[in-house]
This record gives sequence, structure tokens and C-alpha cells, in this order.
Amino acid sequence: MSWKKEFPIFDHLVQQHKSIVYLDNAATTHKPFSVIEREKWYYTEWNSNIHRANHHLAQVSTELFEDTREAVRAFIHANKREEIIFTRGTTESLNLLATSVLSLFSPGDNIILTWLEHHSNIVPWQVQAKLRGIEIRVAPISDEGFVEVEQLKELIDEKTRLISLTHVSNVLGTVQPIQEIVQFAHQHGILVAVDGAQAIAHLPVNVSELDCDFYAFSAHKMYGPTGVGVLYGKEKWLEMMPPYQYGGEMIDKVSFEETTYNELPYKFEAGTPNIAGVVAFKEAILFVQQLFEAGVVSHEEELLTFAFEELNQFPELIIYGTRSTKKRTSVISFNHPNMHAYDVGLLLDKMGVAVRTGHHCAQPLSKRLKADTGTVRLSLACYNEKEDILHFVEAFKKVQNMLL
Repeated sequence: MSWKKEFPIFDHLVQQHKSIVYLDNAATTHKPFSVIEREKWYYTEWNSNIHRANHHLAQVSTELFEDTREAVRAFIHANKREEIIFTRGTTESLNLLATSVLSLFSPGDNIILTWLEHHSNIVPWQVQAKLRGIEIRVAPISDEGFVEVEQLKELIDEKTRLISLTHVSNVLGTVQPIQEIVQFAHQHGILVAVDGAQAIAHLPVNVSELDCDFYAFSAHKMYGPTGVGVLYGKEKWLEMMPPYQYGGEMIDKVSFEETTYNELPYKFEAGTPNIAGVVAFKEAILFVQQLFEAGVVSHEEELLTFAFEELNQFPELIIYGTRSTKKRTSVISFNHPNMHAYDVGLLLDKMGVAVRTGHHCAQPLSKRLKADTGTVRLSLACYNEKEDILHFVEAFKKVQNMLL
């Protein structure tokens, strides 16, 4: 089945005589009709603030907003809707977590990150750790792009409180052994937080089976609106954590002498959220569920295998990470030793191919890969087909002829 017809942007581009091969899905995915229409419908028929007023528009808006919370809970198999916190995206989810959970730790404690991490899973921890006297340790990775679990275990001591790592690398697409790490960490009383931004649209996620303590992701990387994210957290830890932001909605009672905070999940949702975006996010969840039922995982695996086969035409390319399509999702990062990644991306764009170049917000990983100027990254989604890969390959041949 071709999913491209579900996405109006492709029809629009054709009408404008601007055919494009979109291979930048790890940055953001396009939106299907159902998501776009749902957001328009909300603004047209129900727009109101939530959780506060008792008039009809507010009541319906609140119900729609909370319906999405329940949809998220079911989608990731969380135990309770109170464990689902809405944010502006994975970045805010991780900032919330780092700011709040580290306040539970003591100076001299340590946390563990890995060389694979996006800046959003480095910088918030780094800033808060410095403020609180907490040490950051970094787990090594293999050349194939996987956390070295045994070496990670060696970093753990009696002062280790938390491990935060990506589920799927946004540069390499490699799927990390989350369950194995969680199981070992919990044997030592250590929390595990997972950045799921790159996993959520490509792999069915079950936080109960993973048993992670926290899981963060964004709507816009799974065909949903921008400006909407989720932080899942186990209820017992969310209850202990202090609020991240302060103001309306997250309070229970306020006086000039003292303020008490709202119950979960509202304790972490200060101010008016992106209501329309959250309402439309439910449609994105339903769409991704439909994709999984229709075999999108196999479709993307087949595309990834085909892409690797086609790239064999260029033996001089440096392709980073494992080529096992059973251990990675739809991301390929590569370099040519005699072409700058930026130049490649710029010329591909002139030929109607959209890829991402640079460090992909993962400079430490670029250093580890010895790709100091970054890489060319192509990333796939449900609407990509083999023809897109062939178009990319032909365009790349032309780029190679121009630059070499």
C-alpha cells in the first residue's frame, strides 16, 4: 500500500511543479489529512481553554484534550493516565526530567549518559548536574553503534542514581538494548530514562515491558503536530519530583505565604498548553497504530535493505553503524572522503532530494565517529518508496560527478 496519498503536502508540491523526494524524516515527518483536519476542526468548532471553566466549549475542549492523554497511555502501554505528561516536545520533556529528578539526588552522586545522545539528552543533565554537584559518566559505544553494555556496567557504583539513553540513535538508527540495561540498572536501584524520539514512529513501544522509569518523545516525529511532546514517568517517581514550571493549572492553593501543587499529571503542566495540537495528536496516534497493523516496520526494513544495496554502487562511501536491518531503523548516515557533507546536501536539494547534513545535534557522536564536519543523513518514513531511493542514487551520482 502507498501511504503518500494520505499526505497533502505531496499533492501540493506536484501542483506547484516542485516534485521532491523527502528523506529528512528523522528531523520531522509530514502530516496526514486526518491530523491537519482535526486541528482545523478543533479551532473551528470547539476552541476554548481547558480544565478551568464550566461552560460547554471548555468542557468539550477538556474532554478532547484528556482523550488524547488516554490515547497516549494506551499507545505506549502505560499503567495510568496520570503517568502521561504533555510538553512541547522531547527536548522539554528531558529538560523537565533533568531539572526535577536531579533535585532528588545528592552532591557526589553520579548519572550515566552514552556517546550516542542527542544534545537534548546531554545539555539539560550537564547544566543541572553542575548546579547540584553531580558527576556525569559516559558509556562507550561500539563501532557498529551500540552501547557497550558490559563497559556501562563497569561505570556503576553505589553513587549511581540514573542512566539516560536513547532508544534509537538519530544519527545511526541503531536500536539500543533498553530492556537489558533497565533490568541490570534496577537490580542496583538505578533509574532509567529513555529518549524515544526516534523510536516512537518506527517501533511499537511498550513502557511496561521495557520497565523504564521515564520515556520521552515528540508528536512531530510520528506524523503529529509540532509543539507537542510527552514525558511518561512511573507514578511513584512523578509524585516525588517537584514541579518544573510554575503558574496556572499546576497549583492547588496559592497564598502569599505558601503554595500547594496540583495532583498528577497537572503538577507538571503549567500554563495553557498547545490544546489544538494535543487534540490533533490523537489522530497521529491512530494513524501510527494503523501503520503498525499494516506492516510498516517490514516496509521500512525492506526500504532500508534496498538503500544499503543501492549504496554498494559507491564503495568509497563511509557508512556509519551496523548494516543489520534487524538492529536499526530507517536512518543511514554516510560520508564521502573527498566531498563535504554540506556540499552534498546543498546539491541534492537542487535536484529535488531533501536530506539532512551536519552533526544532527549530536556533536559528541560525530567526534566518536571521526566525522568532525558531520554526515549526510537520509531517513525514511511510511510514505517513502523504492523509487525515492533510486531518485536519490541518481542525484548522488550527479553530485559526485560535479564535486570530484
